[in-house]
Amino acid sequence: MTPTHPAKDKKFRYSICVSGAAAGDTVKQDATLAREVGEAIAKSGNILTTGATIGIPYYAALGAKEKGGMSIGFSPAVSFREHLHKYRLPVSCFDFINFTGLHYVGRDLYLVQSSDAVITIGGRFGSLHEFTSALEAHKPCGILIGSGGTADEIPKLMEILPTPHASLVVFDDNPERLVNKVIAMLDDKYKDIEKNWASISAEWFADQTKPPHRSG
Repeated sequence: MTPTHPAKDKKFRYSICVSGAAAGDTVKQDATLAREVGEAIAKSGNILTTGATIGIPYYAALGAKEKGGMSIGFSPAVSFREHLHKYRLPVSCFDFINFTGLHYVGRDLYLVQSSDAVITIGGRFGSLHEFTSALEAHKPCGILIGSGGTADEIPKLMEILPTPHASLVVFDDNPERLVNKVIAMLDDKYKDIEKNWASISAEWFADQTKPPHRSG
């Protein structure tokens, strides 16, 4: 959750992650849906986060940028050079790339923890990993029903397996409605902070206890 400067606009901008396959059948099937989700996030004034990769996350990033939104990528690479030459990942659709150096598995966890919510479109095992990690971290999760892959298997898994924080999962087959449902959950989750934010000055931290004096 990223607050704008209090003196300008006391409104939160949520970081919403789009999770989906980098390759495979659901990429071709869901490219347009991913763009529409990215567009909806941008039009809502929030921030798109992805794994800085190809496939579904890439199409979502394109959609966000086409609507003037902010797109942040979390790369498995340790540097720009490694991002380009080792992992062969895109760069043009991001306003900022966080080079995590954590490879794919560690990157997934970092991406989820750095996002306020996760939306799953299609996907494979990596998307399932991000979904389960998000639930364990008490993050709202949106599932785009009808997009195939992981997204269409999650409801079945939730029926047969005990699901922690199941109330945090919302479903829809329409990209814009799904994004709106996720944002509504985030608004409710942070309503206490939103309410108090208006009374917090831009220099709220200056009112805290001064740190102990450090010599030298």
